[in-house]
Amino acid sequence: MTICIGCEPNLTVEEFRAVLVASTLDRRRPVNEPERLERMLREADLIVTARDGARLVGISRALTDFAYCCYLSDLAVDVAYQHQGIGRMLVAETHRRAGVEDTTLLLTAAPAAETYYPKIGMQPIASAWMIRRTR
Repeated sequence: MTICIGCEPNLTVEEFRAVLVASTLDRRRPVNEPERLERMLREADLIVTARDGARLVGISRALTDFAYCCYLSDLAVDVAYQHQGIGRMLVAETHRRAGVEDTTLLLTAAPAAETYYPKIGMQPIASAWMIRRTR
């Protein structure tokens, strides 16, 4: 198995939805709203993918200014491909493309993934604040 990491700004909604479902991130994303998924893809600044041949097995979707910060909004790896370093590769490539020397990469972890991020060298931050969406 050879995993290819690349940047795919024109990823289809169907593939995006499929990898969200295969990773179980569908529990926290609007996978039954294709128009919203389309907006999520088109308004992202970086879409980094992991493929096993033609099969999409992972995605990192980020918002960044390429100068100071990069918010990694979605990190999803197909459950069948987890524990192989794919998430780590997606995070590293996302940060590289955003400008690893200039940008701080931030994310909010799903509760089930909180123990994963320290393993790949990420540090927790003491405070973060939000205003929740209304839907």
